[in-house]
Amino acid sequence: MYAIGEYLVHPGQGVCRVEDVTEGAQAVYRLLPVGKRHPVHISFPVANEARLRPVLSRAEAERIINEYPSIEVEKYQARNNSLEEEHYKAKMREGTCRDSVRIVKTFRARMADLSSRNKKPPVAYERILKEARERSLSELAVALGCTPDDVAMLFKERMGEAAEN
Repeated sequence: MYAIGEYLVHPGQGVCRVEDVTEGAQAVYRLLPVGKRHPVHISFPVANEARLRPVLSRAEAERIINEYPSIEVEKYQARNNSLEEEHYKAKMREGTCRDSVRIVKTFRARMADLSSRNKKPPVAYERILKEARERSLSELAVALGCTPDDVAMLFKERMGEAAEN
């Protein structure tokens, strides 16, 4: 059971903070999503707690950032963009932070490839990239005790890109 003040990962909302836990036959977590523009409290049954997972440890977050250059891109491709989007969104909901980081790397590479051939990437690619980026940065930020922008800078430094100031 999670305690008040702890951070966890909700399958649909990403990183949330436990605001309250009601006891009784219908015990419920009251969760507040982290990093959302207009967060809304979520009630989540304690009985379904197996669908929640704890946020990464600091060591795991640092390992993901350090290993980013060697993380393989996804090979999965579907017949159409909507099937691909469905696949990757399910992978984000059920997977780990490393999976979200891999998806970000995959779609950055795909979009760069399309741009190099003077083609516009599908809107679905942009949606997948945005969601995976937000999920991974917010979880890594909570694990490292910093902001998502700081985590993005750590990734850029790891890839040897110049800071954008």
